[in-house]
Amino acid sequence: MLTIKKVLNSSVVLVHDEHGRESILLGKGIGYGQKPGTEVPERSTDQIFIPMANPDAKNLMDLLASIPATYIDLTRETVRYAEAHLGVTLHPHIYLALTDHLNFAVERARQGIPVVNRLAWEVRTFYPKEYAVGVYALNLLRERVDVDLPEEEAANIAFHITNAHQGGDSFDAIRATKLIGAVVTIVRYAMHVQFTEDDLHYSRFISHMQYFAARFFTNRMLVSADDFLYTQIANRYPDAVECAERVRTHILTEYNEALPNEEVAFLAVHIQRLSTP
Repeated sequence: MLTIKKVLNSSVVLVHDEHGRESILLGKGIGYGQKPGTEVPERSTDQIFIPMANPDAKNLMDLLASIPATYIDLTRETVRYAEAHLGVTLHPHIYLALTDHLNFAVERARQGIPVVNRLAWEVRTFYPKEYAVGVYALNLLRERVDVDLPEEEAANIAFHITNAHQGGDSFDAIRATKLIGAVVTIVRYAMHVQFTEDDLHYSRFISHMQYFAARFFTNRMLVSADDFLYTQIANRYPDAVECAERVRTHILTEYNEALPNEEVAFLAVHIQRLSTP
């Protein structure tokens, strides 16, 4: 059984169990009218627990003590929508990162400070599902806070969702978006192809690049003990491999990282599919 130790706001309480272990408990209205020492009702699917052992817990407590409860409710609803929409469980860091971002975005808007996101088009193109979550959050803000944020903010929110999808704050969605954009440009000009966003091969290519970027920036590249796949692909699709080699050169130049042949081979397969009528 959990007992309330401190009420942070109407939607957030600090609780402890029978062993004295503390957690932050998030739930709409869970702190309303409650006092320390009150037992928390049986857990519902609408409640989120963040143990105080979590590195974000202290920062989240400090943040929630200084902003309206509305923003944590907006974050909870956005995360719930994102997890259902994407079919994933987001990293708990999202509750700190997105709550802070939403509050700051509204403050900026009210102060007349414009939002600039030079990667908004790329995010909308390469991460359409995450971008849709951003649009959903903007609609919630419009309804609950009466602030109409520009669509570019949907891309900023999508960055947070993508980071949480890929593993919390260890993944950088901005760098991933730039990398994907650079590779798409290389492929477009090297293979002389025009992309159609609703094309199946293009969708598969972008999905491959999303997972590639996640592996690249978290040091989980595919490596094989031999070069059998690379050799076979090079013999069968020399133009696609040549294009993939340009990508390898770009990454070596920009990031000082050498791609293994396994990754180049898989990239060439998707490039071949993309360039085949």
